[in-house]
This record gives sequence, structure tokens and C-alpha cells, in this order.
Amino acid sequence: MTTPVVNVLPTDISAYRAGNTGIDYVHRFDSGTPGPVVTVNALTHGNELCGAYAVKRLFEHDIRPARGTLILSFANVAAYERFDPANPVASRFVDEDFNRLWAPEVLGGGRTSQELVRARAYLPVVQESDYLLDIHSMQSLSPPVMLCGTAPRGRVLARRVGVPVDIVADAGHAAGLRMRDHGEFGEADGRRTALLVECGQHWLQPTVGIAIETTFRFLLATGAIDEAAAAPHLGPPPPSQRVVEVSGPVTIKSDDFHFVEDYQGLEIIADAGTVIGHDGDDPVTTPYDDCVLIMPSKRLRRGQTAVRFGRLVE
Repeated sequence: MTTPVVNVLPTDISAYRAGNTGIDYVHRFDSGTPGPVVTVNALTHGNELCGAYAVKRLFEHDIRPARGTLILSFANVAAYERFDPANPVASRFVDEDFNRLWAPEVLGGGRTSQELVRARAYLPVVQESDYLLDIHSMQSLSPPVMLCGTAPRGRVLARRVGVPVDIVADAGHAAGLRMRDHGEFGEADGRRTALLVECGQHWLQPTVGIAIETTFRFLLATGAIDEAAAAPHLGPPPPSQRVVEVSGPVTIKSDDFHFVEDYQGLEIIADAGTVIGHDGDDPVTTPYDDCVLIMPSKRLRRGQTAVRFGRLVE
């Protein structure tokens, strides 16, 4: 396996441990003016460092809501504190993936883990939020994407944010429900809206820049801050966006899955029936013409999502 390039190291967030919510690393700012509850969350995965820089930027510049309430949070700090540049993938989580625990039966069940303890403590934040941005990065050197869910309101909000260029309308993972899909966020007729941004490859400086840009544009799009507060942190106007609708995931069934090429993500495979990999002895083929490969995984283990198939629709 190729050794990952680590050009970005963890930034010190210890000053933000004692929040004002009774939950470590969670801060709540009320404008005193009616408006939505808007949450920006970093470190759902402890080795995805870009979000920590983005949320820290908000603290460093004293960003406060112009209306409504702003919640800033760092989720899986226990995993983040274990980051080792010699083995950067190991600190994704401590016991289990924090972003596969958000089904009610899991949160309310009898088992426990370090991530479940944290998720149960963090649950009131998720339930209170009218808008939530969950900041991530990716294994591959792939263009950033905004995962907006399947409800139309997610796509509308992603377009208001304006970045990244690629919006992916997806239904989630077979391995467990994500925070972004919990409760009303995942309901077709719900009122609350969550977005998950994948800012680019882990541990690269441009990925940090995308996380910061997306965060400020999200706060602007939700009305949490005004143009004057956002402008110093924004790049030039972004290009027009496009939307990919996910038709379904490829869930790994064997202990021997491999791709036929080193796919990075957003490749468009022209012909239906093209073999893109093998799951044991079974070929994995594209289901239709002009099939988009979304976030092919490097963690090719039984029960995990290897890749998702999608169609360009806009």
C-alpha cells in the first residue's frame, strides 16, 4: 500500500474543550434575534483534519450569528487526539465509526463504545439543529463533493451554498446511518436540512481551504452570518454546479474485493456492463451508460461500501 502523504497535521483545539452547553467541545452562540439553529461540525472522523481548521477559523475570527443560533462543535476528539502521521488512517475512530451510529435503535440500544457514548451525548445538538454542516475529507485525490441526501430541500441548500461544484444526492451507507441522515434530516417531508461536505483528500492544504470556504458559504446561505462577515474568507465566485443522483451502492460481499483500475472518484464510465472490479469471483459492472463512480473506497472490507453508482441529472 502506498504511504499516505501528510502535509497537514492536527491543529490545537484544546482551548475549546470547555463549551457552554455541558458537552465538551460544543459551543452555542445565541444572537438574541429570531432565526434558525445552524450547526457546523468537525471531526466526525478523527483523522479528517480539515474540519478542525475550519471550525477553529470561526473561533479565531469571533464569528457570531447575525440571527438565530450558531453551534460549533468538534465531534470525535478522542480519535483526533490519537492522530499519528506515521499511521494517519488509524485515528479515524477509537472503537467504531462515529458516522454509522445514528439509527435510533443503535443510539437507544444496550451496547456501548467510546463513539456511542459521545454520539449519545451529542444527540441533542443534532436534534436541535435546523441546518447542519458535517465536514469531512476523503481517502483519494478526488474532487470535493457535497452530499445533500435525497430530499429536494438538500439539493436546494447545496445550490445556495454554491460549493463544491459537484452535488451528490445519495441515500447513505449500508453499514449504518450517518449523522446527516438522522431523524428529520433524512425524512422526505422534514423541515430540518443537513449537508455533508467531502472537501478533498485527507491531509492536504487545499482540502483545508475548501473546508473553510464551504463553511463560510454555508453560514451565509443559511442566514447565520451576513456578507460582511463572510467576504474576507471567500475566494472568487465559484463555477456552476452539477448534480449526480446515486442509484445505489456496491456493498462488498467477499473478503477479496478489488477494482480493475485505481479509480479516484467522479469518473464517468461510458458503457453499461463495463467491469470496474471483482468481488471474489464475481465481476462488478456498471448498470447503465455514463455511470459516475462516486467515492470509491480504499477500505475494501466485507460489508462496506466499495463505490456508489450515479447519474448526472443537471
